[in-house]
Amino acid sequence: QVQLVESGGGLVQAGDSLRLSCAASGRTFSTYVMAWFRQAPGKEREFVAAQSRYGYTTYYADSVKGRFTISRDNAKNTVYLQMNSLKPEDTAVYYCAARVAGDTKTIPSEYHYWGQGTQVAVSS
Repeated sequence: QVQLVESGGGLVQAGDSLRLSCAASGRTFSTYVMAWFRQAPGKEREFVAAQSRYGYTTYYADSVKGRFTISRDNAKNTVYLQMNSLKPEDTAVYYCAARVAGDTKTIPSEYHYWGQGTQVAVSS
């Protein structure tokens, strides 16, 4: 069982930055594919960013490319999402997810464990 706990959400203005953190349990964190998804009210959960096992490769949704950065600290079992130049359309609940086997995926159903989510609200 892997437990994921997100933190760092909040209310900010357009153009501001936030850094989300996700602390994971488990002794083999470096082997997990880690990802961030988000879900806005009335919308489906959508892919934001992912990092392959050991952090070799990163993937981003087109909507956040160039503004968001996913990174991980394997010594701390933590994955981060640095969000810059935030826009009102980035408003959503952000979820951390772990895929403990297989390649990097961008589909929510391919992930095995999820955090409880952290709210990000961006005002215009």
